[in-house]
Parts: sequence; C-alpha cells; structure tokens
Amino acid sequence: KPPAQSVVSARQSAPVKRAAHVVRIIGGQWKRSKLEVYDSPGLRPTPDRVRETLFNWLGQDLGGWRCVDAFAGTGALGFEAASRGAAQVLLVERASPLVALLLAAKVRLQADAVTVERGEALSAMARLGEHSIDLVLLDPPFDAPLHASALGAAARVLAPGGFIYAEMPSALASDALTALGLRLHRYLKAGQVHAHLLQADA
Repeated sequence: KPPAQSVVSARQSAPVKRAAHVVRIIGGQWKRSKLEVYDSPGLRPTPDRVRETLFNWLGQDLGGWRCVDAFAGTGALGFEAASRGAAQVLLVERASPLVALLLAAKVRLQADAVTVERGEALSAMARLGEHSIDLVLLDPPFDAPLHASALGAAARVLAPGGFIYAEMPSALASDALTALGLRLHRYLKAGQVHAHLLQADA
C-alpha cells in the first residue's frame, strides 16, 4: 500500500486550468475583494447569495472566533469569516494549484489570521483538539463519499454552542444530527445544494 502522501499526490494529478471568473468577498474588511476561481473538477464555489445568507445567519462580527474551512477550494467561505474578524481561520485544501491560489490570496489580503494547509480535510480535523473550534465550514465534493465522516469529524472539534455550515447533496436527517449532539439552526435549498447551519448542544 503506498504511503498517504503518494495517494494525495495521485489525486492531484488532474489538470487545473485557470478560469476567466472570480468570486468576491461579500462583507467585512475585504468587502468586494476578488478571489480567483480555477477550472478544477468538482470545484463549485458557494454562490454569493448563499454566502450572504450564511453570514446574515451567523452575524456580521465573528470577532475572536476559531474557524476551519475544511474543503477550502477557492477559500471563499474561510476568507469571508476572516474578513468579519475571526481570530483564527484554517483553510485545508488537497490540490496543490488551489493551495497556491489560497496562499497568494492570504498574502495579497495580508490575512494574518488565516493559515493555509495542504492536506486532507478529515486528517486535518483529526489533529485538532476536541471542542476547540467555533465554526466549521464543510463543502465536500458532492461525488465523494465523505459527507457522513466529515460531519462526524466536525462535530468532534466543535465547541459547545458552536456552528457547522454544511453543504450537502440532500437534506440531513434530524436523528443523525441528534446522535452527533447537533441541531438544525437554519436551512435553505439553492439549486442542487442543501445548505445547513447546525449548532452544537450548549
């Protein structure tokens, strides 16, 4: 069996082409700043309307929050949190070209609160302390069987009263959430995306 790093590298072998569009940070200190979007298989940035709704739900001031954007992609969700004052934002992404893009955006925005890590989301969350994170942002690839395991990993690191934002291909069942010590706080459906804001028991 090849070492884990070899597996990651093999997954990154698909070409990533530069696309001719960007997403913009919606609010906070970097409002209207651009984040480039690359043409990568399975990469689908959270739509502006959904991001705006999410941060209306959370509130515009995330001062002091500890956040993880576990499947960062363009980093739109994580940079949005940092723009609103989050104290620590970890962006985890496995594809090297996307990691380079995240690092470039961090430098350009002078985003000192942001840390970029190349790696697998589940492994990164497994290294975090229990109940150490206030907000976990989850947008796994829809065609990968990661949704249940990602939600479980996020629930483990979530602080009491903390939030998980989860984009899923279907609505989450309430009994599955209860088993993880979570409850549905807000929900919307936009196209094929089921967007959930979950809250940990206090």
